Amino acid sequence: MNEWLNFAVSTAISVGIAVVAGLIIKVIMQLTARRQAWAKALVTHSRRPFWALVLICGVWAGVYASFPVDAWFGGLNRAFTILVIGASAWMLAALVEFVTDLALANNRIDVPDNRLARKLRSQTLIVRRLAIAIIVIIGIGAVMLTFDSVRALGASVLASAGLVSIVAGLAAQSLLANMFAGIQLVFSDALRVDDVIVAEGEWGRVGEITLSYVVLELWDDRRLVLPCTYFTTTPYENWTRRGSELLGSVEFDLDWRVSPQRMREQLEVVLEQTSLWDGRAQVLQVTEAVGGYVRVRILVTAADAPTLFDLRCYVREAMVMWLQTEMPDAAPAQRVLVGESTPPQKPRRPRKSDPTETAEIAGLFTGSVEAEERATQFTHGMAREVREREAEEHAADAGSGDETERS
Repeated sequence: MNEWLNFAVSTAISVGIAVVAGLIIKVIMQLTARRQAWAKALVTHSRRPFWALVLICGVWAGVYASFPVDAWFGGLNRAFTILVIGASAWMLAALVEFVTDLALANNRIDVPDNRLARKLRSQTLIVRRLAIAIIVIIGIGAVMLTFDSVRALGASVLASAGLVSIVAGLAAQSLLANMFAGIQLVFSDALRVDDVIVAEGEWGRVGEITLSYVVLELWDDRRLVLPCTYFTTTPYENWTRRGSELLGSVEFDLDWRVSPQRMREQLEVVLEQTSLWDGRAQVLQVTEAVGGYVRVRILVTAADAPTLFDLRCYVREAMVMWLQTEMPDAAPAQRVLVGESTPPQKPRRPRKSDPTETAEIAGLFTGSVEAEERATQFTHGMAREVREREAEEHAADAGSGDETERS
């Protein structure tokens, strides 16, 4: 009975000492938090894991000092070791979150010029996830090493590390590829949180980058989840790679009676009346004039992609309303020419004896002596054979004519 009483007293004393030490640290942090904002954030993040670690250590010290049953001591000692490992891992994870939250607070992305802040935010989030994952893995490994059977298993695993590494690499090939792709994305500055990109034909903003996937927040409130390897193996558009300013176009197919100069003057009036235009550029040009239409292209600039989309819609609507009221003749129209049609006549080959008719239809290779000589340059022997055949036919016709005269 006295042994259990001594155990209770020693445990109470050790827990009391641990609580007093924790209270002293708490008071110091509270005094510091009055002057430093980071101290208040540290207290908020680490309060629960800190007190859990303090109480576990206090109770463990009392058990280690005077636990009356020696047969139970080994199991209790292992249990407290596991609890201390878990509380320490919890504490380290809380400290990692505190440091990363402090870095994120100093690099806000809700400001106009936030390119560097978005880069640091993306890298910080990846580092936090990676650090917490490493802490959890190390904690689980430390807990497993408290068992003797696991230690023996660890020795056999180390002895066959080559085979295990090959099997693990093949089994986790996709997982590891996504993990390294996520690290590559953020540390190469190829993709950042809050970047506006076009992937898989969808336009949206990067909302989250993890070690295995990227969440794209689309313009219509949908979420597109893509693996990290997609962005390292597939081309995609990044509209905020170096800056958010963009140039957009608005095109019209109009009638030939349109006045580009009047449209240009009206465009200036339209842009001056809206705050969507950033004032960098305004261009109106006729880019095509074929097929019965005149294509007019308007180029305008805006501060970012959403503003540019609204600006293009605004300019398109304003110019359409102006064309309807001020220049209705510029509306696209199709013209059809109606007239009397005459059937085509087949050209008649002229007789060489009629110089007048020959002159009327003389061509490049027919209809005159010079033209036929020009044709012989392309036909060579074929033209010579034709002339010889025509000469023989002409001689035959002449012979038959002489015989007729004799008779």
